[in-house]
Amino acid sequence: MVGVRTLHLFVGMILFFTTLLSAQVEYKYSYVPKKVYEHQLFPVTIIGIGDSSTELPQFTFESSSDAQPLFSTPLVIRNGNDSFYTFYFQAKTTDIRIPPLSISSSMVEASFPAQNIFINTLKPRKDFCGVLAADMKLKNSQVSNYDEKNHIVTLSLEAFEANIEEMVLKDVIESGVENIERKFAKVRAEFYVVLPVEEKRLKFTYFNTIKKQYVFMEIPIVLEDASVTTQSDLNPKEDSFEKLKKYTLITLAVFFLLMFLVKRDFFYLVFTVISFITLLTLFIPHKKICVEQGAPLYILPTPTSTTSTKIDEKLDTLLLGERNGYKKVEYKEGIIGWIKNENICQN
Repeated sequence: MVGVRTLHLFVGMILFFTTLLSAQVEYKYSYVPKKVYEHQLFPVTIIGIGDSSTELPQFTFESSSDAQPLFSTPLVIRNGNDSFYTFYFQAKTTDIRIPPLSISSSMVEASFPAQNIFINTLKPRKDFCGVLAADMKLKNSQVSNYDEKNHIVTLSLEAFEANIEEMVLKDVIESGVENIERKFAKVRAEFYVVLPVEEKRLKFTYFNTIKKQYVFMEIPIVLEDASVTTQSDLNPKEDSFEKLKKYTLITLAVFFLLMFLVKRDFFYLVFTVISFITLLTLFIPHKKICVEQGAPLYILPTPTSTTSTKIDEKLDTLLLGERNGYKKVEYKEGIIGWIKNENICQN
């Protein structure tokens, strides 16, 4: 009899502490913006008060709604005994309704009604590139010949909470966004624009959603001699670092040769020979390849890359680089791009 009572007491204590622990975990919206701008990418955050578990709760937004988070898994930030779960949504041109949300975990079940967010409209600007971002920075820029009359400018951009997929410039020959890599709020992308050779500066604005104002960006268009420009690649024929290596090896070879003549020490002769051999390897010409007639010449070595032109006739040219099933070639003087391996001539 005493054993049965002890068992009941033990089970009761387990249920009590389980209920108490569950009661200590509470979920609620921590941040939902009241207003956002058209096309803006914005966060919605849920806080788990007392949620210090490493277990990720199951978040389910009502699937019948058109407004769904960009990622099904939230960005998680732990702060002491609390956890913050952030989802990212993108606004359209009408008021957005965050769908009803249900949260399920081993600790608690919770549900929340839909959240309404109103849309603001930006004042139009002719130089607006279409991007709204908490911040956007230029990481790198490259300029190369597109054809005889135009340059192609490639910008490596990094932004936060940005609709960078919609970036476009007006009154240009062509522009586009490629190679997009998004991880929650952070996004990286390559933006290219084709401009007449007379243009010396690329100017545009984006809208900063934190400062709530347009931010002006200006990039000088400088075509370096024989530069090759795709995804931070330097001149594949001979970059400044390669020149430095050549000059250094020439200097070393001459130095060791003079030291051998003065000292008559075999040690210096060995290093002279090694320096000359290493120097010779830097002057080995690039391998030549044959490109089929009609082969597309791509701006970037990616499946979604835009075609800059087509090879109008069978072409024998130098192989300037290789990446992910693509080969970098020079089509005409200063016109450089990527071809697929399948477009190499079959002997």
